[in-house]
Amino acid sequence: MTSTRPAIPTKTLGFIVNPVAGMGGAVGLKGTDGKEILQQALKLGAKPIAAQRADTFLTELLTAKEHLQLVVGAGEMGESEATKLGYKCRVIGQAKAETTSEDTQAIARRILEVGVDLLVYCGGDGTTRDIQKPIDRKAPVLGVPTGVKMHSALFAISPQAAARVTIQYLWGHLPVREAEVMDIDEDAFRKKNKVVARLYGYLQVPYEKSLVQPIKIGSSTTMDEKSNQEAIAEYIVERMEDDCYYILCPGTTVKAIADKLGFKKTLLGVDIVKKRRMIVMDVNEEKLLKLIEGEKAKIVVSPIGGQGFIFGRGNQQISPQVIKKVGIDNIIILATENKLHSIGPGKPLLVDTGDDEINKQLSGYKRVVTGYNKEVIWKVSA
Repeated sequence: MTSTRPAIPTKTLGFIVNPVAGMGGAVGLKGTDGKEILQQALKLGAKPIAAQRADTFLTELLTAKEHLQLVVGAGEMGESEATKLGYKCRVIGQAKAETTSEDTQAIARRILEVGVDLLVYCGGDGTTRDIQKPIDRKAPVLGVPTGVKMHSALFAISPQAAARVTIQYLWGHLPVREAEVMDIDEDAFRKKNKVVARLYGYLQVPYEKSLVQPIKIGSSTTMDEKSNQEAIAEYIVERMEDDCYYILCPGTTVKAIADKLGFKKTLLGVDIVKKRRMIVMDVNEEKLLKLIEGEKAKIVVSPIGGQGFIFGRGNQQISPQVIKKVGIDNIIILATENKLHSIGPGKPLLVDTGDDEINKQLSGYKRVVTGYNKEVIWKVSA
């Protein structure tokens, strides 16, 4: 008697790409929500990154291609990357040279009407909000991290991880949970210099703890936390070398260094210090590369609370090219004890730079400054 393996069932996957997601990151903007900000990003030389992230996700998914039917947005909103890789596609909408949040919402609505087992989108928090409006909790969704800011708990930790979650959910036994849709108010930040995060609702997401990120957790405002930040800042400032540029990444722990030096730090930006003086504030990738050309430089970075990312979330000015110029050994990681606790014992710090080689070089066990003359060894993973 011969036995036959059961046939692998075909699944239907919705797929939407926001072509402009993430373009503001390297040029120092805090997002690309709205036409005016997109135009500003383009004037600053912003380059699209969504297609590359979509390609990485779909390439990792190729092992399941024969068992997938994709329902995709037209043109650059999903169709282009999917057809290039040979996926069977049903196309929703008409291809456009310029796309809007309304296009994302309309395509998501149509995909919901068609019926899919899972909807995957490439974007950031703004795109997540656009998806949430028509989808609500009527179908499971998963984000391929493509934006500048990604506070929401809908994103896989990388495009590769998104493919793994997709396969495990469609043909495995991953549970679905409700996850928060979060976003900062970009307008409030630009006009009032205030970082205000809001909860916009919930979506259902396939969940695997090591592959799907939690929401961003803000830093504690307790006296113990402040004292810990000040101790770290004092330790770093005392050891600053006069012939070195210090690239200060976003975050309250890094901000304590600027406070110690008597300067006001850009809240969500990257600032440069030399000889304990603020040289330039809120630099983008291009200015940063020019400034450190042929110079000694160090990157000072702190992980995102709750999520653990040190690169690839909210600090895309620190591009793979910048990291290559500075050198892996010239990266200083700071974290208060409370922040490491929020990430979780045994959980690694994360990197998602978009460059596989740089991600590999950043991975491994790294020193993390946790106080005055205090360090721990912590795992970093892509």
